[in-house]
Amino acid sequence: MYDIVSIGSTTRDVFINADNFRSANMPDFSTGKALCFPLGSKIEIYKIVFTSGGGGTNTAVTFAKQGLATACIGVIGNDLNGQEILNELEKEGIETKYFQKHDDDFTAYSVILVDSLGERTILSYKGEGQHFDVNKIAFGQLQTKWLFLDSLGGHYNLLEQAVNWAVANNIKLAINPGGKELDHGLEKLKPLLRNFLIVIMNQEEAARLTGIDYNEEEEIFKFMDEIIGGIFVMTKGPEGVVVSDGKNVYQAGVPDSPIVERTGAGDAFSSGFISEYIRSGDISKAIQFATANASSVVTQYGAKAGILKKDDWGPWPLVTVSSSSF
Repeated sequence: MYDIVSIGSTTRDVFINADNFRSANMPDFSTGKALCFPLGSKIEIYKIVFTSGGGGTNTAVTFAKQGLATACIGVIGNDLNGQEILNELEKEGIETKYFQKHDDDFTAYSVILVDSLGERTILSYKGEGQHFDVNKIAFGQLQTKWLFLDSLGGHYNLLEQAVNWAVANNIKLAINPGGKELDHGLEKLKPLLRNFLIVIMNQEEAARLTGIDYNEEEEIFKFMDEIIGGIFVMTKGPEGVVVSDGKNVYQAGVPDSPIVERTGAGDAFSSGFISEYIRSGDISKAIQFATANASSVVTQYGAKAGILKKDDWGPWPLVTVSSSSF
């Protein structure tokens, strides 16, 4: 029996940092900024890190480090990068036998270019990551208390079947949906979301799903409390987090901790929140540990190196959590 099974994206990541990387204001770009380096030049790299990534594997490592019996389900190619990912997970004590391995493409791969301030541009090759086959997931063989769903590459049939299976078997559900899941729209997602005990999104994603203005935070929470069956967690980047259980609203900021590189912060927060909630059932503690885990992850390159171990809440003071009733 597993405590939790994580289903989601799987990638091989390489992080690259060089002194010549510069950011520049570019109003025509979607983010308003660009990461620049001299065209036609040879640039010396002073930092390169190879690791695994993807929300499915990142969250699984937090779950395992928190002492939860964990399995992870993802898709890899029949290649060296895919095998390296499995090796990393198995070293953490994570069950990998449910992974799908395909021959028609390579394991998903990301090149992350990082500037001196920790901001990054990700070059992403989806590869096998977009070829989840719901028919190859052995739901009948899985015995678990919790099921966590991360980015599923937009495969609605996988999302729907996973939810139906969990509900039929009295398995608790948590989700941090990816952009392609949100693309399905509110009407398709609403019947599924009411089955989740924990739903986690950032503020932009919540506004997109609900159709409510980004700044109308109270209205977003009223709406989400009506359509989900449990706890709604909305992360706000450097402004912290707001959480509602339908009765009370909890808020917290972030500690003043150093930032080397931000990849994996969201996964660390999501999995940290779920891990502590499974352990204690206390939302305030879940917020504190989630924040500590995310703060630790951004102090190192890669999404896994900074993940906290069980009983380690990081070197920074725990954030203060305030609560109020509706």
